[in-house]
Amino acid sequence: MKTKVLIFLSLCLLFAGKVSAQWVVTDPANLAQGIINTTKQIVETSTTAKNMISSFQETVKIYEQGKKYYDALKSVNSLVKDARQVQQTILLVGEISDIYVTNFQRMLKDSNYSVQELGSIAFGYTKLLEESSGLLNDIKQVVNVNGLSMTDKERMDVINRTYNSVKRYRNLVSYYTNKNIAVSYLRAKKTGDTDRVLALYGTANDRYW
Repeated sequence: MKTKVLIFLSLCLLFAGKVSAQWVVTDPANLAQGIINTTKQIVETSTTAKNMISSFQETVKIYEQGKKYYDALKSVNSLVKDARQVQQTILLVGEISDIYVTNFQRMLKDSNYSVQELGSIAFGYTKLLEESSGLLNDIKQVVNVNGLSMTDKERMDVINRTYNSVKRYRNLVSYYTNKNIAVSYLRAKKTGDTDRVLALYGTANDRYW
């Protein structure tokens, strides 16, 4: 058990140090830190820029630069069970960024939203991303060897709780996205413009409406 915990802690020191310019796909700590750094930059850019369009353009740029970490971490399989749940929690935060960037790019091309509505939607995405990434601090405390003195069960309870909370945020972001797209579809229905909306968001996504 002690050996497992040591392996777990060594793999999960996700927040220690800065990401090196040279990274290896089999290094989950650096990959996870890359996702965390990207998420922080997206939130900071989204909350400090004055112009929504320029802000989102910068967000896309940051997201595309950090996506390599997200894709690489998904392919890491050589983790013990405990460490894998930490990995999945980090990936959920990356997935929230993905849902935000992918769908908001489409919304910017959708004439069924006003500029004010797009601003509000972007603000909602940013807050959800900020809240979900903030939960990673709980994991930071339990995986850091210099952190709180906790039993193995207490550590796993925190990890499980954090994973479930972040998963709820991921589901909430999906729901938020679907509801916003549904508004566009209903407006398009009134004007006989549903084909354009279906082409923009995909005909397979009938769950939106």
